[in-house]
Amino acid sequence: MDLDYTKEQGMLRRSVSEFLSKECPYDKVREVEESDRGYDPATWKKMARLGWMEIAIPEAYGGLGDPFLNTTIVLEEMGRKAFPSPYFTTAVWCSLILSAGATDKQKKALFPSIAQGEMILALAQLETDGGQDSSGISMQAELAGGQYRLNGTKMFVLDANIADKIIVAARVADKGISLFLVDATSAGVSCQKLPSLGMNNVCEVQFDNVKVNPSEIIGPIGKGWDILERVARHAIIAKCAEMLGGCRESIDITAEYAKHRVQYDTPIGGFQIIQHYMADMKIGYDTCLYYFHKLAWMVDAGLDVSRESSILKAQVNDQYKSITEKAVQIHGGVGTTREFNIGLFYRRAKAFESILGDSDYHLEKLAMSFDVA
Repeated sequence: MDLDYTKEQGMLRRSVSEFLSKECPYDKVREVEESDRGYDPATWKKMARLGWMEIAIPEAYGGLGDPFLNTTIVLEEMGRKAFPSPYFTTAVWCSLILSAGATDKQKKALFPSIAQGEMILALAQLETDGGQDSSGISMQAELAGGQYRLNGTKMFVLDANIADKIIVAARVADKGISLFLVDATSAGVSCQKLPSLGMNNVCEVQFDNVKVNPSEIIGPIGKGWDILERVARHAIIAKCAEMLGGCRESIDITAEYAKHRVQYDTPIGGFQIIQHYMADMKIGYDTCLYYFHKLAWMVDAGLDVSRESSILKAQVNDQYKSITEKAVQIHGGVGTTREFNIGLFYRRAKAFESILGDSDYHLEKLAMSFDVA
């Protein structure tokens, strides 16, 4: 198992870091967070020209077909910069769904637009009870007059307010869960952005007799949950890369603050309690980081990571919260203000916990996988 980056991957990391530092410094992050769109279209187009949207797209459909690790490199740097964009939902999560289930015709129609930054996608899976497993999907898709009709409400849909198309998980009678590709401007689709701790694009989307042609179904009818589960294993690892980038930056920001914040004529970094907090933060980060690299390698090696991805997400959820909580404590009261950068990561740690399952969900899923009852 080789965990070293190639020369090209090192160059990719540096280029992403330099681009985001220039295009979206922390003051710009705050500005984008407070906007209705929650992302900067001009920066999004520049990212597309750099080829970032193409990384996870197969070469046969105009993408780069890069190793999975390359996707995580981009996301890790985005996490370090607290960069707000629909990159994860569009270029990673939904693109993985399309790769796993879309027809050749669908891929040819969608992937070029994604690669060029002309299409934003969202996944509407969760409903009012917030359940992460298949039992939480109750929306019905009824066939009438040669078209399916969707009725119901989806909750916590990332980036639905700026999406061009939404992948909707719904049940077809006697068939099971299926995935429908819905135009976000279709009659009967309404979207409301919800207030959130993370100040990200979390939305409620209502579907009122929305018509979808059978040609817009992704994957076989009734196999939608199989696709979502298979894709989630890799999407979890990608999201954890972003979260670990936030962990790393939180540690760096706090270490720098502790060197210069003086109390009783001494930098607070010289106090033992602060040193122990910093040590705990570094141990938690390093432990998750090395396990993450193992899983990224496993994905590129074609190995199953279904159990391991749950282990990683549970640990990264907890460590991101723990690291940022300690960081805020070291900063004191100012750590929760908009003026100090650590607050950006403190809020994201909580907001990202629920994406693709919180720790309790993954611990329960992991426990069930052992089948010891």
